This record gives sequence, C-alpha cells and structure tokens, in this order.
Amino acid sequence: MALSWPGVCRGSALVLLCGMRPNGVTANLCTPLLASTRISLTLCRPYSPSKARLGLGRQVVTRLKWANEKYERFLQRRFPRFYILYHTFTRGFRLLFQDAKEISRIKTKMHENNLKFQQLPYREMEKLREFRRDMIKAIPLVLVSIPPFANYLVFVFMYLFPRQLLIRHFWTPEQQVEFQGVYHGHRARHHDDIIKGLTQAAPRVQNQRHQRLLLDLCNKVQSGAHPSVSEMQALRGLFSAPPLGLHRLDTAQMRLLSCQLFLTPRLPGFLIRRRLNSHALELLQLDNALNSLGLHKLSDSELRQACYVRGLHSTSLSTKQCQEWLQQWLQLSSRLRVPEASLLLHGMVLLSVNYHKPFHR
Repeated sequence: MALSWPGVCRGSALVLLCGMRPNGVTANLCTPLLASTRISLTLCRPYSPSKARLGLGRQVVTRLKWANEKYERFLQRRFPRFYILYHTFTRGFRLLFQDAKEISRIKTKMHENNLKFQQLPYREMEKLREFRRDMIKAIPLVLVSIPPFANYLVFVFMYLFPRQLLIRHFWTPEQQVEFQGVYHGHRARHHDDIIKGLTQAAPRVQNQRHQRLLLDLCNKVQSGAHPSVSEMQALRGLFSAPPLGLHRLDTAQMRLLSCQLFLTPRLPGFLIRRRLNSHALELLQLDNALNSLGLHKLSDSELRQACYVRGLHSTSLSTKQCQEWLQQWLQLSSRLRVPEASLLLHGMVLLSVNYHKPFHR
C-alpha cells in the first residue's frame, strides 16, 4: 500500500514531538527533514535565567575580588600604617563572623541534644566562654555608637584605645602579646595582698594544725619558693569553712580575687561572691573537660591560653614548662569539690607567682 505525503509528514511530526514512531513509518523516511528539524530545536532551547544570573554573579564577585586586591596593594604601597589597621579590621570581622557561626552551631547542638555547658567538649566550652566575654566587652561600645554621628567619634576612640575598647579579634598579633602582658600586670599587682590576706586570716583558723600549715605555705610563697600540689591539697578542708570558705570570705579578699579573673571589684560584696562562685565552678568544669581531652592534644596557643586563664603568664615559658604547670593545676583542681572553690581561686596566685623564678633564701 502506498504512503501519502501528508501521512509521512504527520508521522515525522510525531517522532519529533513525542519521541515515538507510529506504525507504518520506517526510520529512514524524511531523514533530511528530521535532521534539519533537530538542529533547529537544538538551537532554540529554552533560555535559563537562573544559569545566566549565576554566571553574572560569578563575574561580579571575580571583579570585586580583583578590585579589592588592587586596592589593598595600593594601600600597602602608599599608606602602610593605614593598611595594617585596615587589614586588622577586615581580618577581625572575618574571625568574628566565623566565631559567631561556630557559636550558633554549638548552641543548636546543645538545644537539639538537650546538653548542658559542662557536657560539651573542652574546645566548645572554651569557645563559648571566650565569646561571651567578648560580647560583654563589645555591647557597651555598640550601644554608644547608636546615636547619629556618634559612630565617627567611636572609631577615633577605637583607634586611640584599642586595648580598652576593642575585642581580641581586632588586635594585631603584637598587640595580643602586649595587652596580655598589661592585663597580667594588673592582676600581678595584687598577688602580695592576696597572700597577706591569707596570713592575716590564719589566726582565725580554729584547727591549730591547719593554721600552722597555712602559715608555712604563705611563708614559703613569700620567700620566693614554688609550693607543691600536695601542700595545697592538705588545706582543702580549710578553704571550705570560715574564714577562708567562699561563702564567708572577707569582702576585701574577694575584691582582690576578682582582679585575678578580670572581674570588676567595684560591686557589692554579695554580687562579687556570686560572680566568684560562678567563675570558679566554670573553671572546675573546664578542668574536667580538659582532663578528658588530654593536655597532649592542645596546640601551643591553646596551651598558653589555658595557662593564662588560670593565672600564669606564659610568654617567657617554653611549651614543656607550660605543660608541667598546667599538669600541676589539674592535679589540684581534679580533687577539689565545689565548696572548696576558694582554694582554686587562691591557687591562681599560689601556683603561679613563683613558677620558674629564682629562689632566694
């Protein structure tokens, strides 16, 4: 039976549109027409706005990166001091954004798994602690800069007083070392007064043996010697009861201990006691997590930061010396109970004041 031309064309149309071949139409019919039609369909594919926008966005980002790199090279060549400031601020915002993302992840993890602070790994606990302190320092500056045109004045103050106004993300590496030394100098000024406070409290100790041990410990530290952990552990019970227990400690002594934790001493006594107790408990929880992690897993910067938080200025010490000191600290804190937290706070002075210093009799 002969095929009509309209039937062949209808069959070809079905092949093109539906991808099916109707009965009675062979594959080699109208081959030139099919080929030309396929070419025209290929050339007329639907336009994809999303892909075009993606390509345009990449081009814009690439151009912006190129312009930014060129601008930074210009600043570095023509205005080197301003470039250091500019680079420090841009790096600081980037680090702050990364920390904020990390904190958000940790908070989400705590919420989803119903975890408490003390159940987190050491590094996450330390990250939360540091970020909280940074935000407490930054919030007043943000509030001051809210009024119109006040932000320009704030930028001037930030440039003139970086230690007082900026958080650690916006410090240069040299400033971080310098400012840590300054802050440690502030708390080191109170070391002698804290030890004198212990000596003055000794006559009020009822137990004669504990009184003698306390005086011997204070005399040893005042003479320039480094006390042993066992000597301090022998006084555990003394620091959980009057007059050295945290709940009965003199207000003057609590103000001095507040400076060791970089807390303001210009508060009523009951608030200082509450804050000291909270920070001492946090230190105990951090120490438990650090024991679980192991000192050998800390990087050099993490090791030195851990020593600094606990009262030791480790800039002039080797990594091995930092590990030895932190091991002594963990030996002390691992055997302390929460009511004995006063000994932990005093240990920030007793264990650090003469560490690796020449002993003169």
